Parts: sequence; structure tokens; C-alpha cells
Amino acid sequence: MIAFACSITKPDVYARCAEAGIRRVAEPDSRVHAVPAIGSIFRSYNALLDTAAGWEGLEALVLVHQDTEIVTPEFSARVREAMADPEVGLAGCVGAVGVRSIAWWEASVTQASFINRYEEHGGGDLESFSWDWDEAPPYARTGEVETLDGFLLVLSPWVVQNVRFDESLGQFHGYDLDFCLQVRAAGRKVVTMDVRAIHHRPLAMLPDPEQWVEAHMLVAEKWEGRTPGLDPLPGTWEERARRAEGERDRAVAKALWHDLEAEVRVLELERALAETKDSISWRITAPFRR
Repeated sequence: MIAFACSITKPDVYARCAEAGIRRVAEPDSRVHAVPAIGSIFRSYNALLDTAAGWEGLEALVLVHQDTEIVTPEFSARVREAMADPEVGLAGCVGAVGVRSIAWWEASVTQASFINRYEEHGGGDLESFSWDWDEAPPYARTGEVETLDGFLLVLSPWVVQNVRFDESLGQFHGYDLDFCLQVRAAGRKVVTMDVRAIHHRPLAMLPDPEQWVEAHMLVAEKWEGRTPGLDPLPGTWEERARRAEGERDRAVAKALWHDLEAEVRVLELERALAETKDSISWRITAPFRR
């Protein structure tokens, strides 16, 4: 049995997104456990795992955000393919390698088979690079990764029984990287699989930057010196902090430079347009343009 679980804070969003996707891919014997959130996502997910741990015949547990819609019709078959390897503990549709922090998207993302569907500015879709495999770049692939995007996580029965989310790390951010690191530290693989999903979410990546910074610090402190399979930056934490300050200031300076360059370019174009409109040829051709 492949089961589905979701922590809900907005029932209307769940009904429109996650529930619609689950209904699309669930099998007749699939169990669906969608319940109101009980605090942080760490605590809510642990409650879901505690419940699922008592289910007999569990082949995999799919943890899905309330705003995530699964769209692959063969989803269950793809899950079984991924879980056929007994060493696999976690699977998802977005993953990366070379990860050094909870900002995993700054690493080498090897698969991103999802659409970000937003409502701002009239709404629209932003397709990630492996949404359409025919147009995906050469580096896109499925397989073993260091972390997954937590909006869609598929857990093996072993993980459901033996691993839990670390509730000391905050409210939301960093839960996916930390969980993947726990699974890998326990000797299980984290992999991507060929499934697709639509993430119905705003364009803003970090609506709560202070919480994100705190989670960044907590996860980094927890895994300092013992992150399995990763290559941490050299130096002491003081040296890395100074380097981070320098990289931050460099990024700010670069952004300011780009702003100035754009402003100068606009002025240049405005001058060229003004000169054109003041020319004899522009005035002579006015009737034709009208």
C-alpha cells in the first residue's frame, strides 16, 4: 500500500491542490491521512509518521505539502521503482548535490520536475528545467542526491519507523535538508525519481527571512563537521563567517553595479529615441506610422 499524508493549515488550498493530486494518483487501497497542523512542520510531520508507523502493508509514505499537486498518472509505479532498492530511504522530484546549507538551490540541482504556479501579476506558470525531459539540459538526471525539496517527499517504511524530524530547528525552514541528512547518516540513499508536480505558491521564496536565517544557523551548527558525503568549506567557523560577510558585500556591490548599469542603459536609449524623434525622417514618415 502506498499512503499519502498532509499537514493542513488552509483547507481550501489543500482541497484545490494536494487533494486533487492525491485523488488523481491514489490506488483503491491507498490510505490518505490529511489532518490539521499541530504547530511547526517538524511536529506536524512527526505526528503523521507516528500514525503511519502503525499501518500494515505500507510500501511507501508520501508527504505532500497542502499546495503541491501531483500530476504524474504513473506516480505509484514510479514510487515502487524507486523503492525497489532496499537502500533507498527517501525519494522526490527535485534534488541537488554539492549542498552546503539549507539554501540547497544554490548547489548543483540535478532534477527539478515541477511547475511553480503563481497568482501574482495575473497568474502564470514557471516551468523548472526538467519539467519537460525533451528540453532538459544535459546535466538533468534522476538518481542519488544529497537533499530533496521537501514539498514532495516519499519515505520508505524503514524511514517511517526509524527517522523523525528535528523539532528543535524552528518552524519550517531547513526541515527537508536536515531530514535528508539524517536518512543518509543512517546509511540510506536519497534519490530523485521521474515524477512531476505543480507547486501552487507565491513568487517570494522567503516571506519570513529572519526565521530562515535562524534555521540556517541551527542546521549548520547541528551538522558542523559531521555532514555525511559533503565537502565543507575550509577554515574555522570564524573564517567562514568572515568569508560569508565578504561574499554578501560583494553580492550587494554587484547588484548596485547592475542597477547603475541598467539606469545608464535606459538613459542611453532615451537619448537615442529623442534624437530619432527629432530627425527629419521621423517627421516625414509620421503619416505612414499613423
